[in-house]
Amino acid sequence: MKYRPLGKAGIDVSEISFGTWAIGGSWGQTDEKESLRALDRAMDEGVNFFDTADVYGDGKSERLLAQATKGKEDRIAIATKFCRAGDIRDPATYSEARVREWCENSLTRLDREAIDLYQIHCPPMAILKDGAVFGVLDKLKAEGKIRAYGVSVESVEEGLLCLGQPGVQALQIIFNLFRQKPLAELLPKASERGVGLLVRLPLASGLLTGKFASDATFEAEDHRNFNRDGKSFNVGETFAGLPFAKGADLARKLAWIAEGRENMTRSSLRWLLDQPEITCVIPGFKNVRQVEDNLGAMDVTPFTEEERLRLTEFYETDVHPYIRGSY
Repeated sequence: MKYRPLGKAGIDVSEISFGTWAIGGSWGQTDEKESLRALDRAMDEGVNFFDTADVYGDGKSERLLAQATKGKEDRIAIATKFCRAGDIRDPATYSEARVREWCENSLTRLDREAIDLYQIHCPPMAILKDGAVFGVLDKLKAEGKIRAYGVSVESVEEGLLCLGQPGVQALQIIFNLFRQKPLAELLPKASERGVGLLVRLPLASGLLTGKFASDATFEAEDHRNFNRDGKSFNVGETFAGLPFAKGADLARKLAWIAEGRENMTRSSLRWLLDQPEITCVIPGFKNVRQVEDNLGAMDVTPFTEEERLRLTEFYETDVHPYIRGSY
């Protein structure tokens, strides 16, 4: 396992880390025993960083992480998020009293004395422009409740705005072969500022595994069913904002990236790891097999300059026109 610094937060994290939305909920049925086995497998392979949120299964993923990392708190860092359990457009949601309440609740579920990285969970632009919530997070950091804080954002514009906040140590962004916009400005500016970058949805909700037919169906409680057109939250959180059938078709056109790199999952993650500004990718998982497949990305061949240019052209001509939502 290789490790990269999380901005200036003083934490070195595994370049492949994991997100826990899938084992918490909204990705179909899960098996808690298998989830715990998968977490153990990841840690056995050197993964030392996991991302979660208070709303993933109403705290389920936080509780699973507490169980899996018991006795390893000094070696395993955890990032969690807040605000989406309330009205994200109401400034009162970001008041000191509310943020403290959510922080304490997460600490209780995680069974920890401090949160390594506390993130605002995709707030509206108006809240970011107001900026009052950053003062609250400064207080929590000064008190030792959190070690660092950051923002999970939906768009490049939001990310650039957050870079103007001196206390922000990390941004969590949607970035993958179907969402390459951050390459041009956000990645270099974050690097210049010394801000860490966590990549969520690195496989575009599974599209970039290349395993889905255009007529594939998903369970009723899976967001890839109920949010594929943005009915419940930002459409960009599901299939990178692409219409599903179009995304599946585009993934087939990318099958060539797996040549000499074992499969599309590993090659898609490899492309992200080739970006030096990225701190880590945080793919989701529901079982040990998926953890092992994702970790295999470390060992496949990096992309050549010619291949990178080909992928940029593919994004600009074939993908970009079909992306929906703010990005």
